[in-house]
Amino acid sequence: MISLKKNIYILSLLFIATVAKAEETVLTLSSALEQALENNYGLIISRADVQVAEINNNWGTAGRYPTIGFDASDNNNYELNSSVYTNRLSAGVGLNWVLFDGFRVNITKSSLENIEDLSSGLLAVQVESTIEDIILGYYNVLLQKEQLKVLQTVMELSDDRYRYELKKQSLGGSVTYNVLQAQNVYLTDKANYMNQEMMVRNTIRNLNYMMGVEPSQTWEFTESFEADTSDFILADLISKMKADNQSLKNQYTSLLLKENETTLQKSAYYPSVSLGAGMDYGHTWAYSGGTQSLNSETMSPYGNVRLSFDIYSAGVRKRGVEIARINEEVAKVEIDQMEHALTNELFNLFDYHEVRLELLNVANENLEAAELNLSISEDKYRSGVINSFNYRDIQLIYLSVSYQRLRAVYNLISSKAGLTRITGGFLGYASGQYP
Repeated sequence: MISLKKNIYILSLLFIATVAKAEETVLTLSSALEQALENNYGLIISRADVQVAEINNNWGTAGRYPTIGFDASDNNNYELNSSVYTNRLSAGVGLNWVLFDGFRVNITKSSLENIEDLSSGLLAVQVESTIEDIILGYYNVLLQKEQLKVLQTVMELSDDRYRYELKKQSLGGSVTYNVLQAQNVYLTDKANYMNQEMMVRNTIRNLNYMMGVEPSQTWEFTESFEADTSDFILADLISKMKADNQSLKNQYTSLLLKENETTLQKSAYYPSVSLGAGMDYGHTWAYSGGTQSLNSETMSPYGNVRLSFDIYSAGVRKRGVEIARINEEVAKVEIDQMEHALTNELFNLFDYHEVRLELLNVANENLEAAELNLSISEDKYRSGVINSFNYRDIQLIYLSVSYQRLRAVYNLISSKAGLTRITGGFLGYASGQYP
């Protein structure tokens, strides 16, 4: 009895472990996005860049605080003519502090803050790109799986036709030519099906790479292969793009950096004031003929204030300011250029989306007609109303129409993802707000 209970307990654990493992293989779009945001290689590198920028963004890097240093040396000298050996030990602690340098410290700190903001903005762009890639990659897997189902349907029809011709031949109702033709069609469809199986595996491996998962990992994809057919309002999209597009925000941050560079170049016209303070210590020993002839010790505190000002620099400062101003104007033009380019892209994506909505409706109607035609043609083929060539043509039409409908669904998903990205909608998901 004890052994039986033990075996039941072990089997129960194995069952629970098997169920847990099966649950781990389920992959929803949301879980795929979560894994990608955590493990994607590009995001890991971008987050490291943000950490570096955060570390650099402090007043110490900008130069507000003084620096303190320690220096020590031990010098030995032997005079050959007088046979005098001298040893000098010196040490010192010094403080250097730039009290004023034309507001350079404040300007540098502002630039460091802008660099941190820009690094965060670049990370946000990487997040948007990764989310879009994962969505398209996930639905590309579903697309390939749906195409595999269509090929399986066509292959099974070809198999039925081949078996039908074999049966007719055994009864004397079909010739070898028809059997061979049916066999060739079936083998062609089977080869297409096998190639599509490989395509499914490849798309899954590509998705695993984007998620930072091992290539051998397999999943059960639970999302339905359907597209959101809701409409967009162009004016709302334009407003969202100008307010929330991260690439445009990054361009404005770059402009702030250029403005800071102009101010930094102007700071060269100001004088600089620095403070130096510390303590120097010295100890000297001298020996002549083995006898100590000198033993002196000094300790010298000091404090100095230094004022420096470049009266003439051969136009270097002026040229630096002029170049910085030109770069600032270029940055403003780049903002206009990016806004124009993004607007063009938005119009194109919106047009694509509107057309693809209509194409999906057309593809749905076309598929219904092709399915009905295929069903009727199978009965007509078996009754001898149409020949094998006509039946094969109808199969190919069904295959083409099915592919067109699946591609129409994927294209609509792609256009919606593009519109969401360009209007900054994916960043809501990254912060837990995207549905």
